[in-house]
Amino acid sequence: MPVGKVKWFNNAKGFGFVICDEHEEDLFAHYSSIQMEGYKTLKAGQAVEFDTVKAERGIHAVNIRVLPETVGAGRRSETNASNEAEQRQKVTSDKE
Repeated sequence: MPVGKVKWFNNAKGFGFVICDEHEEDLFAHYSSIQMEGYKTLKAGQAVEFDTVKAERGIHAVNIRVLPETVGAGRRSETNASNEAEQRQKVTSDKE
């Protein structure tokens, strides 16, 4: 799954752009593609992971998830990774 950083995001308009780390290209990001609870927004400089979809007007970032704060050389801390795994497991068991 590609990762990148938020270039900018306009809350009033509900869209912005993400810069992909692999290709350094701007990808369109719409608020409806942000995977979070509550008010869906992004902040410039936030690290995100996402999927991409080729659209008529370029490549769009979809299924956008904000990455937890990193520790060291760009790696997630073990605590954050563990918490994410627990949350995923809880969501899965809640759906059953």
